[in-house]
Amino acid sequence: MTIDVTLGDPRDPGATALLRQSHALMEELFPPEDNFFLDIDQLCVPEISFFVARKDGQVLGTGALADKGSYGEVKSMFVAPDARGKGVGEALLAQLEATARQKGFAALKLETGNVLHAAHRLYQRAGFDLCGPFGDYPEANSSIFMEKAL
Repeated sequence: MTIDVTLGDPRDPGATALLRQSHALMEELFPPEDNFFLDIDQLCVPEISFFVARKDGQVLGTGALADKGSYGEVKSMFVAPDARGKGVGEALLAQLEATARQKGFAALKLETGNVLHAAHRLYQRAGFDLCGPFGDYPEANSSIFMEKAL
């Protein structure tokens, strides 16, 4: 499967649909105080590089890189349910890492949910290790924090 990962617009209908799916899932799985996803408008700022993964023009996944100064934060990683296990997440994460390296970040960091085991495996395969809360994140019962030195 050839997956094209390119800069995209969170307001593009395909991207918006996936982001809404992701938000609904997070709201279903986690209490409101443990949900740290960015809404669509928050993804449309200069500090965010937003990427879309496509195959044959169909949007299969999204991912974003937030510029946090010395490090980049992985945000809005989501793959359509029927495209999971086909390399979409890996392709998105590779693009986020390449972009972080181009921007000169020392590390990539992320927060993810404690029950999102497939995501944990993806991040571990990509070289991420567990870490403590960073930035403005509180110590949340349903959060797992990870980082990768670049």
